[in-house]
Amino acid sequence: MLSVDFWTAARGAALSLFLTAPLAVCFQPMYGGASGQALVEDLHAIKVEPIPERLGHYLGNELIFALNGTGSAASPRYRLVINVRQRVQAPLVDTVSGRATSGMLIVDADYRLLPIAGGSPVASGVAFVTASYDRTSQRFANLRAARDAEIRSARSLADQIRTRLATDLSRRS
Repeated sequence: MLSVDFWTAARGAALSLFLTAPLAVCFQPMYGGASGQALVEDLHAIKVEPIPERLGHYLGNELIFALNGTGSAASPRYRLVINVRQRVQAPLVDTVSGRATSGMLIVDADYRLLPIAGGSPVASGVAFVTASYDRTSQRFANLRAARDAEIRSARSLADQIRTRLATDLSRRS
């Protein structure tokens, strides 16, 4: 004889399938079919405007590779303008020496995707990322750890921005 728990679980599974089956029709792969090829071509046609500061340089390089990693030159149809703000917080402080033992890099990136011909933005938004790093009594180690946090932040921001741009461009087509 089957227990009551089995029938309860089976009924719950059947109910969840019944409720989620209509939603399966709503979802389609972003890069699937002919629209996926058009999306890839749209991403290749984005020109990344220069971003100031060292973190901007890292972010710009990561975005160029993420949007067009093929190395092929495409005529730009869009330009991506990004403003980056960064700040460092010291969440942990040694009580004996009074020095920070860690740092947290917080980066906000405002982005706008504009048509080359001009006009209203195709996509815009804010990407946000944090990266923590350890601080020691060695100055060079602190500088290198902070720079590594910038590089990690740039990679994460580039992934976020690329995904958001792909989503917005796929909605347009």
